[in-house]
Amino acid sequence: MDRRNKGILKSVDWKLIGAWLLLVLIGWINIYAAVYDADHSNIFDFSCRYGKQMIWIAASLIIALFVMILDPKFFSQTAFLIYIICIGMLIVVLGVATVTKGAKSWLGIGDFGIQPSEFAKMATALALAKVLSAINVDMKQWTTVFTAVGIIALPMLLVLLQNDTGSALVFCSFVFVLFREGMSSFVLIFGAAAIVLFILALIINPYILIISIAVLTLIAYFVIHRNNRKVKFLHFLGIFAFCSVIILGVQFGYNEVLESHQKDRIEVLLGQKKDDKGVGYNVNQSKIAIGSGGLFGKGFLQGTQTKFNFVPEQDTDFIFCTIGEEWGFVGSAVVVFIFIWLCVKIIKTAERQRSNFARIYGYGIASIIFFHVMVNIGMTIGLLPVIGIPLPFISYGGSSLWAFTVMLFIFIRQDASRGDLV
Repeated sequence: MDRRNKGILKSVDWKLIGAWLLLVLIGWINIYAAVYDADHSNIFDFSCRYGKQMIWIAASLIIALFVMILDPKFFSQTAFLIYIICIGMLIVVLGVATVTKGAKSWLGIGDFGIQPSEFAKMATALALAKVLSAINVDMKQWTTVFTAVGIIALPMLLVLLQNDTGSALVFCSFVFVLFREGMSSFVLIFGAAAIVLFILALIINPYILIISIAVLTLIAYFVIHRNNRKVKFLHFLGIFAFCSVIILGVQFGYNEVLESHQKDRIEVLLGQKKDDKGVGYNVNQSKIAIGSGGLFGKGFLQGTQTKFNFVPEQDTDFIFCTIGEEWGFVGSAVVVFIFIWLCVKIIKTAERQRSNFARIYGYGIASIIFFHVMVNIGMTIGLLPVIGIPLPFISYGGSSLWAFTVMLFIFIRQDASRGDLV
């Protein structure tokens, strides 16, 4: 090993690597529990999912090592190339992929499949970091904002066309990166208002909502105009138009874009429909599993909801309910704490970077991981709609594990050489 690599080993943040190993191990143990079969109890049975996950984990170790020996500048120099390759893969998926579980998002050769949308998140984080780290970039300029939004929106749109709404929504997490880099809080206020209007448009008649907003807008104008004659009616008219477009857009998207099962999930979440045996079955069984775990859980391989396969997709999107049932509130809290610690650690590490590229990229992956964890756990306990995204490092699957591993270790590699990346 040369002197440069020895220096890297000394400067590597082993706490981040330790958190990665711990989460991967937790995932593998709970995948084993979720698909356990007494007739195939051999932990090295590669015909079972826990055996296959061992292969994905071994491959991810090799991938992580490969990333660590690359020149750290490689990632900033090839950021756009990686982004273009991933965009190309997303386009190919639309043309040749077959529909799996309602989404057209997998490229496969025989039994081996890969999901390009998982890697597109990492590629977008790299491209966004490359653009925003350029000299004289100012997030107060609309050209910069439009460029950044365009980089985020392109893969998001392609993933949405694959009917993979969950993965598409993950790209919204990059708003935290834009805010950190100086985007006006005015934009975030409008974004928050749009989210509130989105929810209201789903539970209130759109025309009643538009009329109500028109009345409130007029009242606000007359009250404010009385104290400040400089306030123009056109500003309030613009706000009203903005709200109306969002409301009508939500209605169009809800009625014309979403599939019937996606509408059902939203209605169940909003309390407009109760269907514990139909679309709400997954969530209902997941909540039963987590609740039955109590404080310390039923014990490893002792979960009845898990053992008798009451929860569909329990080794992938609903892996957290296995943790809740067998390890209880304490085990669940530990997993949540590890994820919170990981996100905070990445952000703190990002702030100490001497390279703008490394800092922005760090915020990007922290945002992606946080969004995945928040939505995945939220949907398993019934607080958020079921949109089908994995729990990072824990859910079964090679694409997810590899993508998150590469994503994290690129940042670890950047941090290890931060003195050379000014």
